[in-house]
Amino acid sequence: MPTPTITRLNHAVLYVRDAVQAATFYKQAFGFEEITNMNGQAVFLRAAGSDNHHDLGLFSVGPAAEKPPRGSVGLYHLAWQVARIEDLAEMRVRLTELGALTGQSDHGATKSLYGADPDGNEFEVMWLVPREQWGEYDRNAVTKPLNLERELAAHGS
Repeated sequence: MPTPTITRLNHAVLYVRDAVQAATFYKQAFGFEEITNMNGQAVFLRAAGSDNHHDLGLFSVGPAAEKPPRGSVGLYHLAWQVARIEDLAEMRVRLTELGALTGQSDHGATKSLYGADPDGNEFEVMWLVPREQWGEYDRNAVTKPLNLERELAAHGS
């Protein structure tokens, strides 16, 4: 039996304490559009320019839900890709304003910001360097400090 071809991750679904509060955060941070709100128990969001029905589903589990301890088995983070290095710079401003920016890294083939939503779910916002410029990073994973101003000068329009 042939292995099916997976083309991409279509959407993610998260358990959160309050789906409406989490949806508000993702709309402010990422400009997501609310597609469906099921009485606050579940909210589905779509990214601008997405062909998906929804890119993120949020399910309420209640205000007393505990956050999994760091280092436990489970999802580490989601990575949202932006089209341009300038978009990454704009996301740094937005995440900083929301108090959600937790880190910044240069991974060679990607330039990344890290953040956390109101429930502590971690996410990455990344810009993918054009493939022909990956060089040694084609098969090498690194984590270095991100110099976004240098990257804007090198890759910006």
